[in-house]
Amino acid sequence: MPLRVNNNISAINSRRHLNANNRTLGVKLERLASGLRVNRASDDAAGLAVREGFRAEISGLKVNVSNAEQATNLLQVAEGSLNEVNAILVRMRELSVQSSSSTVTDENREAIQAEFTQLSTEIDRIANATVYNEQSLLSGFGNQVDASSTALTASNTSGVTAIKISGAAAGNYTFVDGGSDGEVTLGNGTTTQTIRLATLLDGSDVATGTQIVANFDRVGVQVTLAGASVSNATGSYSDGDLEAQTIVVAAGTGGSFQVGPTDRAYNRIEVNVGDMSASGANLNLNTASVATISSARSSITSIDQAITRVSQERGELGAFQNRLSFTIAYTENEIENIQASEASISDADIASEVTDFTRAQILSQAATAMLAQANVLPQNALALLQ
Repeated sequence: MPLRVNNNISAINSRRHLNANNRTLGVKLERLASGLRVNRASDDAAGLAVREGFRAEISGLKVNVSNAEQATNLLQVAEGSLNEVNAILVRMRELSVQSSSSTVTDENREAIQAEFTQLSTEIDRIANATVYNEQSLLSGFGNQVDASSTALTASNTSGVTAIKISGAAAGNYTFVDGGSDGEVTLGNGTTTQTIRLATLLDGSDVATGTQIVANFDRVGVQVTLAGASVSNATGSYSDGDLEAQTIVVAAGTGGSFQVGPTDRAYNRIEVNVGDMSASGANLNLNTASVATISSARSSITSIDQAITRVSQERGELGAFQNRLSFTIAYTENEIENIQASEASISDADIASEVTDFTRAQILSQAATAMLAQANVLPQNALALLQ
């Protein structure tokens, strides 16, 4: 190797290694201090892009858990109020039975009617007062079946006694019921479902004195169809009677819970609660009275139907609460697994980083020493000048 003065190649080489080792030391110090393997895009460009996507999804999922928990609380408020409504209806039934007996006089019935009226008014008050975050829950919450639905207005020919929705989107739903095949189709132009009723029918009709439920679970609609001689039905169903009839689902206030991280229908749970006031269409206690023995006896049947309706509503709310509990458990499991994926990209392996840091530290110290030695080498040229 020639002896040079102007360019000290050994020093340049030592300095290059020293700079590289110092850069490595800086990276390792940053990773050990932050605990992250990826602190900037240059550390892992592709990994950074994937990590940020995971972080956004995890953030959304955590809010989804909170949404589901708050939705459960909301439903518990509604169900708790309906529990009291149920207790009131039981007392009203007791009063109806009491007033139905000739052991009491019309003057006695006036006192009974006074309590009966107050209890009915209290049901209305509870329905109006049951709120969650300023949202009324028992006076119509979420989407509702519009009274203009021909499936309801033409029930005297089709035998439709009730329509319930559970997560059905607002819009018009049309039946296709060609007859003679035992199948019925319901759709809104976006989602369509065909179910087979043949196994539930007696020939082509609903059996006399019975009712069946056509459950279009994919569109969120349940239709109750009556046979002949059913007390609360004005007609009976025969295969083909639902052809071209419609169900109109009107958009309501509230009732949509976001439980997933993206804007997709399957990331939302739709809940609807009907009008549960005493004067509403569900309980229909407007004409109930215990002022006379005949009206008291009629009220027993009306109140029994109201109790059944409240119990059904409570059961549906309980089903939604159970569903939400599974949603929370699933989401928390998803958060855990996605967080593990994010950590595999983002988190620093401390043991590996400490090993690399120690290596770079030793090499940096060695390079510093060698640079000092390399800077001494050109002084050997002075010996030739003596």
